[in-house]
Amino acid sequence: MSLFSKIVIGVIIYLVFLLVYLPANWLVSIAPLPNNVAISGAEGTLWQGQASLVTIDKRQIEQVSWQLSPWGLLVGKADIDFKIGNRATPVSGKGSISWSFSGLRANNIRFDLPDSFLLAGARLPFKTQIDGDVSLMVEILEQGKPWCEQLSGKLFLNNTNVKNQYGVYPLGNISLELSCLDGQLKIATDETQNVLGLTGSAILGESNLVKVSAKIKPTDAQPKDLREALSFLGRQDSQGYYPINYQGVVPGL
Repeated sequence: MSLFSKIVIGVIIYLVFLLVYLPANWLVSIAPLPNNVAISGAEGTLWQGQASLVTIDKRQIEQVSWQLSPWGLLVGKADIDFKIGNRATPVSGKGSISWSFSGLRANNIRFDLPDSFLLAGARLPFKTQIDGDVSLMVEILEQGKPWCEQLSGKLFLNNTNVKNQYGVYPLGNISLELSCLDGQLKIATDETQNVLGLTGSAILGESNLVKVSAKIKPTDAQPKDLREALSFLGRQDSQGYYPINYQGVVPGL
């Protein structure tokens, strides 16, 4: 073997080891992160590492770990398994994400987090305060236009309590089905998935346009303030339902 061949092989081996052991903390230090994002306590490598804290605006996510498959990069995609927190942390989650030139794909995603994390101190209309927890479960998500090509999942609003200048509304537990309809995000529920007598759906389309088509009827389990406010929605139909219809841009999006 010639000296030149030995040098080339040596350089290749060096580059392979350099890539395999590329430190996560160095990558974080040179990454062009947005001004509202900060990562601290990064350890491990690009392929398997963790960060003790990720801050996004006023939101904090603890104990983020990941595994990046090098084999996927050979065919032009990044396959990442991630885990966030545990039962003792406010926010927890896990799942698998794959990114390629065709878009994002996610499998077996689960997130558990409090409403306070989502709102992050935001000032809501009518001095509204919301307490409770959210659980998101996604079996499969495939990016499409405008939002999705495929989606199957559930969103649980747990022990939800709403309070504003008009009253107090303990809404309890609400289960929502997530799906994809002609590329649009669809969220649906019915009376078997909540105690509010609520049935219907909301569809998020292009330009953040949302269309709500639902109905609600009085039930004994409804908060008193909510039951008394139903008449403001309009006239009841023959089955005792009040209409809930809206079409417009989602505030804040």
